[in-house]
Amino acid sequence: MTAEKIWKVTRGRGCLLAVAIHNGHAVRGEVDHLLALTEEARLREEDPFTGSWTELSPNRVIGLRSRFEVDLNRPRDRAVYITQEDAWGLKVWKSQPELEFLDRSLAEYDAFYKAMYRLMKELEDRHGRFIVFDLHSYNHRRNGPDAPPADPAGNPDVNVGTGTMVREQWAPIVDRFIRDLSSFNFLGRELDVRENVRFRGGNFPGWIHRHFPRTGCALAIEFKKFFMDEWTGEPDHQQLKAIQEALESVVPGALEELEKLH
Repeated sequence: MTAEKIWKVTRGRGCLLAVAIHNGHAVRGEVDHLLALTEEARLREEDPFTGSWTELSPNRVIGLRSRFEVDLNRPRDRAVYITQEDAWGLKVWKSQPELEFLDRSLAEYDAFYKAMYRLMKELEDRHGRFIVFDLHSYNHRRNGPDAPPADPAGNPDVNVGTGTMVREQWAPIVDRFIRDLSSFNFLGRELDVRENVRFRGGNFPGWIHRHFPRTGCALAIEFKKFFMDEWTGEPDHQQLKAIQEALESVVPGALEELEKLH
């Protein structure tokens, strides 16, 4: 199995890496045969459109497989959803996957993390330090398409997860990112950007901070799905474009703060 079928890597200049590991929707044939979920139900829990946001950086990683095949943002022992509790109460499988099936999915997981180590070691060797934008989206209308959205008090437009890092070490970058994104003119309003409200960061940024504790700063960036209908999958192209522009606007400041840390 080749890496290109599981994720796509684009290498370029600079010390910023943009990653969208939950962008993927495809599954390999044996997974498709065993899944109890419809494509619509899978798409609702995936992060469509996040792959396009990675264009803010010359260095990009985009996941091509669904998180329902293997979730690259969870610890290895939880990377394949088995129980309904693993998957937001959803019945994922028609029957219990066999051990060989799980091994094939976990082989993908292992290959991904080996490739990410090589990629980030290259960034470290070339630049000394690097920043990762770990891009995601999250649902806020879980009670149904006609039900009220979740309370904005606990569901910011953008949740910045920093719970896996030594906050003091990277504080200038985190604070600048939040400040710049909050002040961006987003279609005539300001985005509600807060830290560690809904999410503190998943396994992927945690892995980065464990393996590159002094050189890798990973921000887990979760956009609430206000930019799309999370039940039909229909996007609002104007808001998608504005998100792209908002993310691009914070890059110079983040890189400036990283340079100061040198």
